[in-house]
Amino acid sequence: MRIGIDLGGTKIEGIAIDAAGRELARRRIPTPAPQGYDAILEAITGVVYDLEASAGGPCTVGIGGPGAISPQTGMLRNSNTVCLNGRPLREDLACRLDRPIRLENDANCLALSEARDGAGQGMRCVFAVILGTGVGGGLVLDGTLWPGRQHIAGEWGHNILEADGPPCYCGRRGCVETLLSGPGLAASYQALGGLAGYTAHDIASRIEHDPYARAALDLYCARLGRALAVVVNILDPDVIVLAGGLSAIPALYTEVPSALAQAAFTDQLTTPIVPARHGAASGVRGAAHLWPPASA
Repeated sequence: MRIGIDLGGTKIEGIAIDAAGRELARRRIPTPAPQGYDAILEAITGVVYDLEASAGGPCTVGIGGPGAISPQTGMLRNSNTVCLNGRPLREDLACRLDRPIRLENDANCLALSEARDGAGQGMRCVFAVILGTGVGGGLVLDGTLWPGRQHIAGEWGHNILEADGPPCYCGRRGCVETLLSGPGLAASYQALGGLAGYTAHDIASRIEHDPYARAALDLYCARLGRALAVVVNILDPDVIVLAGGLSAIPALYTEVPSALAQAAFTDQLTTPIVPARHGAASGVRGAAHLWPPASA
């Protein structure tokens, strides 16, 4: 049996699955980020033990979360849950849980889940994108996660899309994440004349009667098409899978393909852009898939 943990900025979700991928148990609690690093460790430990009790036995543990482990230092880096940065998260959790832990970027877990038994199943090159509070990407080749030499493969959210764009927490300006995250869409809406206080989903629901919402979504789709064109030009994936809260916006599947086709270096674009088959569960399922079933 395998446990997967999705460590998000606002929630910690875990599932236990059997060798066939069937869900045995699920837990979800708020992420105690305001209380700091140790509180997060304690919360993850509690979720793992609760899941094991429900599943009826010991389990392997895979964790997907923001950022990635530095191959040089073993410390977590590039996390937008900043209290995790510079900390030996994998080793500290392994010590608390008294077992080896596999830890990957949450977008990598999404990509692995969708390549194994999701929207990218049977395809050789799967690029998966998280569009939510943050923006990330993951790459799977022939069913195997490709983390890269620096363990940053797929970190598409921190390519610079507009050099004069807003500042990003990473220290650069105009990153894909600052423009294509949920807060980025809300900021565009306000900059175009919309009122403050609307979420990305509020804005998407207003496009039929609010010209500022329509303009903000048009700009968002154009930016997403240009950003994905960089991925297509370099990797030419068999499929692009979208997940995260913004992936539920229908316009992404009707408007972004044409924007991508205009920006990509090809005379005919056939790359499908599809929603994640497992939806919000893709990340946590992918974390569990970091360990193969015992029979594999």
